[in-house]
Amino acid sequence: MSLAGSMEKQEKINSCEDRVVLVLPNKPEYVSLARLAASGIAGRMGFDVETVEDIKLAVAEACTNAIKHGCCEENSEYRIEFGVGAKCLTISIADRGCGMDKKDLCQPDLQNPREGGLGLFIINTLMDRVEFETAPNTGFTITMKKYLGV
Repeated sequence: MSLAGSMEKQEKINSCEDRVVLVLPNKPEYVSLARLAASGIAGRMGFDVETVEDIKLAVAEACTNAIKHGCCEENSEYRIEFGVGAKCLTISIADRGCGMDKKDLCQPDLQNPREGGLGLFIINTLMDRVEFETAPNTGFTITMKKYLGV
C-alpha cells in the first residue's frame, strides 16, 4: 500500500468516534473472539439483533479468508479494526497475504454450489459497503461498513 493510500485509509478510520483493534493469531479458534467483539460493538451502537447476526457472520467470513489465504506463515497474525461512528460501523480486516484482483471476483453459481468461494459473496450481501485493496508485499485488506438505520 502506498503512503497516500495508507493515509487515506487511516483518515477513514479516524473519522470514527472510537476505534477498537484486535490482533489475532491465524488460528480458527480465535474467530469466535472477533465475532464476540463485533457483536458487543454493534449491539452497543444500537443495531437490531438480526443485523448484529449479519455483522458477526460477515466478520467470521472475512476472518476465515484471512486465515486461509492471508496468513502464509504458521505463526502469523491478522488485524481487525472496528471504527465506531455515530451512524456507521466500519470493520477492516488486514492480513499479509497476496489478496486477489477485483477482476477475479465473480458471482458464484448458486445452482451448482461447491465448497469455498462464497465468503466474499456472503459479505457483499450482508454489509452495506465492501471494499478491498491489495498491495504487493503488504497484504490484503477488506473494509466493510454497516449503516445504522438503513
